[in-house]
Amino acid sequence: MEKGISSVLAVLTRRSLPAIAAFVAVMGGAIAYLAVTPNKYEALARLMLDDKRVSVSELGRDLTQVSANAPGISPLADQAELIKSQRVLERAIAIAFPKTYGNLSLSPVSTAELSHNLKVKIVPATNILELSYQSRDPQLAAKVLNAVSQAMVEDNVKSIGLEATKVKQFLERKQVPEAEKKLLQAEDLENKYRKSSGIVSLEEQTKSLVQSIATLEDQERTLSAQLQEIKARDASLQQVTKNTNLNNAYSSVRSGQDDEIKKLRAKLSELENKIIETRLRLTDEHPTVRNLVGERDALGKVLSEQLARVSSKDQSVSTKNFAGDQLSQELNSKFILNRIEESAVNDRLKVLQAKKAELQKRLAQLPITQQTLTVLTRKREEAAVSLKFLQGKLEEARLTEAQKVSNIRAIENAVAPSSPSEPKQKVVLALASVFGTMLAVGVVLLLEVMDNTLRDAAEAEELLQLPLLGILPRLSAKTLVLEPANQFLDNMELIEPYRTLFKTLEFRSKEQLRAIVVSSTISGEGKSVVASHLAAVVGMLSWRTLIIDADLRRPSQHTLFNLAPGPGITDVLEGNVSLLDAVQPTDIENLDVLTCGNQHARPSQLLESIAMKSLMAEAAENYDLVIIDTPPLTACADALTLAQEGNGLMLVARPGFTDKEVLSRCVWDLTQNRISILGVVVNGMTHLTQNYRYPTYRYRPRLPKSQKQLIGAGDSSRNSANGMRQR
Repeated sequence: MEKGISSVLAVLTRRSLPAIAAFVAVMGGAIAYLAVTPNKYEALARLMLDDKRVSVSELGRDLTQVSANAPGISPLADQAELIKSQRVLERAIAIAFPKTYGNLSLSPVSTAELSHNLKVKIVPATNILELSYQSRDPQLAAKVLNAVSQAMVEDNVKSIGLEATKVKQFLERKQVPEAEKKLLQAEDLENKYRKSSGIVSLEEQTKSLVQSIATLEDQERTLSAQLQEIKARDASLQQVTKNTNLNNAYSSVRSGQDDEIKKLRAKLSELENKIIETRLRLTDEHPTVRNLVGERDALGKVLSEQLARVSSKDQSVSTKNFAGDQLSQELNSKFILNRIEESAVNDRLKVLQAKKAELQKRLAQLPITQQTLTVLTRKREEAAVSLKFLQGKLEEARLTEAQKVSNIRAIENAVAPSSPSEPKQKVVLALASVFGTMLAVGVVLLLEVMDNTLRDAAEAEELLQLPLLGILPRLSAKTLVLEPANQFLDNMELIEPYRTLFKTLEFRSKEQLRAIVVSSTISGEGKSVVASHLAAVVGMLSWRTLIIDADLRRPSQHTLFNLAPGPGITDVLEGNVSLLDAVQPTDIENLDVLTCGNQHARPSQLLESIAMKSLMAEAAENYDLVIIDTPPLTACADALTLAQEGNGLMLVARPGFTDKEVLSRCVWDLTQNRISILGVVVNGMTHLTQNYRYPTYRYRPRLPKSQKQLIGAGDSSRNSANGMRQR
């Protein structure tokens, strides 16, 4: 909770100026509005849309009745719009200013002005309209508003009377005659159709047909059951008699009852027995056997002829299929009778089904016939009801026309107001305060959302997951340049953060500090100032310190130490001068500076060279600590190259200036490239916000080699005395 409150307070502190500006702007606008807006007086009046039935006729009561059943339609809203109509406003002006009647241009109030300043409001949950009119003259406001109320009542009376007249004329001339004609036509059509269709009573006819169909269905079910029983009996008789049709059974019975056929069968049976006995004694080729067989065959032909005689023309009876015994005769007779009964039942069933289908067809036709009759009956009834209704409305319209009624009346007249209604100072100032506060909060939130820069040290440590080496204070313009150095070194409030930073680096380093590369993500974060002032504090602590300005594109260390132009790192790397001859002493004891030197067209080539590695090794041998000021990481890869030659890279970030996304990307790249990151330093300074583009460091042209040697000799003797001391 406390952390959240502190975060809100920090945000408000950072964005206090734009928030206050937004609030003051809104309040200033409100005060200006109150100063220039003239006073207006507002008169009030009330009209009520009366829901009482004030007419003696039903139509009059309908015309004056307030409708509350129509969804989406508000009678009060209609009247509110009618009040501001052109005819009502013109009538109100004529009532308020009778001298200008017929010439509205002479009226002190025009219809356009009256429509603009006239306000109509519906009082909730009532049938009351509240009218208000604003004017600079309170007497005029009350006079005009009372005239509007009177004009509205008169217009309502006139409208209701005119509506009743229109209804009467419409009914007399058109609707009632047409209704009478339609009734006569409907009655004629209904009578003709009843005669042609033969329908007397649809309900009775339908009931009779349904009962007849039910009786036929019962009979049909009975015959179907009988038919099933007959078919079952027929199947049993077929199985016993071996007959499949009626003709075979009939022929079999007749042949069994014929005497000659019986005799022939008896003789044929005797011959068969003789043939069997003879074959037992004799062979088939024996004359006796052959004679008996011939006699049997002749007798069989005669029997066949006799059977053909008793059988039907298209069906012959086999000599073997002979019902000679009494039981077979009886079974075949039952088979024949059963088939005859089956045929009779089938015929009766077909007749019943035909009659039922006919009745069902008649029953199905009844609704169709009744549908037309129903339509005709309904049309006749509707025509009768319509005629009766119109005749009643015609009488009501005549009564309403003769009676002057209105459903609007004034319940409160306007009086001249004593105090102005606009502008309302308290309301305006209160709204301005609320809106100003909302705008200020919106500005703060918008700036916070749009601001992607680093806010404080805690956010930097949380974002980067790197050690926080130190938090450095803001430096004034006097302490940015270390010449004279006592302005910075004598201020303990500024010295201690840098001393703490150095001790943190010393304690956290796994090996002895020899070379530190200082860089940042973009230009303007104060990495050169941090490097110079850290070097000053380290030198003050009796460490032989060398600061190298390796920012060959935009050097700044010579400016921070107020050094005269001279040879620098580029001259050393090109072999024009030695390291000890190129370094320049400062007013701070134990601190030397190797400036940029002469500008080089290819600075990256110099820093990647073997000479640079040799320079770093030589500097490490002659000094206790080397601090290297490099270009920003987003500008070039110089810091990555030099970080591999020292203990690691110290990253400088500046709250309110460093972009978090760029910072995170740079740290990720350093980690992926396996560059040792000592940690991050949060710099609180607010200066040095120039763009990182053009070089500004210049010094005089190079001296001839003879003069250069003389100067180098003098500097060499001085550096040998000051720079070679061991700690």
